Amino acid sequence: MIKNEESGAGVSVAEVSGFSAEHLFASPFTNGNNDALATAIAGAVQQINHLKPSQANSAAFLGHDASLALTRDSFHQAKLQDRGKPLDEVIGEVTAMFEGLPNWGHPLNMSNICPQENTAAIIASMLTQVFSPNILEAEYAWNTAKAELESAAILADLAGWDARKAGGLYTYGGSGCWMYQLKYALSRVLPDSRNKGIRTDAKIICSEQAHYAMLNSTDWTGLGMDHIITVRTLPDSNMMDPDHLEEILKTCTARNIPVVSVICTMATTDACAFDPVKKVRELLDQYPNSPEYGKTLLYCDAVIGWAWMAFRDYDFINNPMGLSASVLEAAGKNLRAVEEIRYADAFGVDFHKSFAPLASSMFVYRDAEEFEQLLRRKEAAYLQERGDYNPHNYTLEVSRSASGSMAGWATLRYMGSEGIRAVLARGLENKCYLLQKMDAYTDMVCANRADNGSVVLLRIYPPDTCASSQFEHELCDAAYQDALTRHNKLTESIGELLWQWFREGRKINGLFTPYLSLTKGFRPAAYTNCDDSNAVVYALKVYPVNVFVTEEIIDHALTCIRIARDEVMPYFNSN
Repeated sequence: MIKNEESGAGVSVAEVSGFSAEHLFASPFTNGNNDALATAIAGAVQQINHLKPSQANSAAFLGHDASLALTRDSFHQAKLQDRGKPLDEVIGEVTAMFEGLPNWGHPLNMSNICPQENTAAIIASMLTQVFSPNILEAEYAWNTAKAELESAAILADLAGWDARKAGGLYTYGGSGCWMYQLKYALSRVLPDSRNKGIRTDAKIICSEQAHYAMLNSTDWTGLGMDHIITVRTLPDSNMMDPDHLEEILKTCTARNIPVVSVICTMATTDACAFDPVKKVRELLDQYPNSPEYGKTLLYCDAVIGWAWMAFRDYDFINNPMGLSASVLEAAGKNLRAVEEIRYADAFGVDFHKSFAPLASSMFVYRDAEEFEQLLRRKEAAYLQERGDYNPHNYTLEVSRSASGSMAGWATLRYMGSEGIRAVLARGLENKCYLLQKMDAYTDMVCANRADNGSVVLLRIYPPDTCASSQFEHELCDAAYQDALTRHNKLTESIGELLWQWFREGRKINGLFTPYLSLTKGFRPAAYTNCDDSNAVVYALKVYPVNVFVTEEIIDHALTCIRIARDEVMPYFNSN
């Protein structure tokens, strides 16, 4: 405050400058039921809810226009205005930006494993925006750090680790988890790299089905994308081939090339493939780095697969959820596969895969003392470590919002194992129903029928084609590579037409078109001596993990796919 010379009263600096800024910010004081922030948030939620449809027979996007006409060149003229706009006008502009956005919870949305947000996670995440707790150190996070600490303990326990010795950090996504594992691995295997940089041609090893975050992390850390070695995957399971991994490790050992980390994917996006972690651990013990380097890190990219650990204590004999035999079998196989995480040094989790808002990802590590000491930095002079938990000393990020940690923790607390199991089982039941319906059509084939996840990768061929026989030839016989390429183009054309219909709000038999996806590399063909990168399998992706998907919706999705196939056939035949 500045003292007014005439009256002696206190005057704020804002008033002296002729503009009061207090109204621009949420008040630190409550005003009972008349709180301006609460009123504004309630109004904003109402506005955003008006973009939702009022009935099930509706398009799977928000609002009325999903034309996706936005271009970067349209916004080059934007400038900061001298006078700001009224709050209600700005909020109106904010909600307008959601026009056309896919409505992830809509039953017609089966595009991918997208975030359908549980209520507790939405609220917990939103509340962090009011006071901005920062998981920088105890002083700035206060009791909200409990969300991160308890999440780490719960997940470590699920993995079969000693939660007293383990730890975990929320980060910016599965790519953040990849970055953490690589930095952890580099610090362990090449300890001099922290000060001197990476001066050794070390390698990371992952399967050819691994997530493309392998490129992000090797690029941004400076290890280099050329230092990724990919292990071929087995054609019947899409999991890492242990024999090929052993060949790679033998070569690295013979040439004294240090292996920084081996990454096992625990449920790939399309195939729900789990790499054999126990076998990988045995091979790493058999072919260790030479004594001049540290021990290779074994990381599990379990951002999708982690949730199957919720079946750990399920009674598969009495089956209290009444799961069908096929779903029970798939859940059991996934559980047995994901339980091998116990052999890893670290694993990644995404709560925003089917459960919570973006981004709520956690990097969990078995040995907290090793990880935190390896990555520890010099303390910042302006931070006072007044509490017991101060992760800024070893985290990639410095300021870290509690939004993701609160969303993840609230998910665990609110849903429990039972709720997580229910979501996973619903997806599997939907998949089984879809496969049963497909069996009636000889011109359709599921490209991943042996997998145990919820996704169905579907290929539809020209009418009167025996799809199962044709696909088998395209997958296994190099003489059919041209046919594979041709039918890949058909698949892509169908996918693009369905995407167009979805955005247009096109109705088929009185119902809106569902939002489906396309995969352009589910797996390579199994040809021997064929190195053509184009010999890969395209497929339409139906991901019915959404809890609001019904059998009627699945029937409709199949109808739309078949009608789209028929519409593109004339163009396909002419080429």
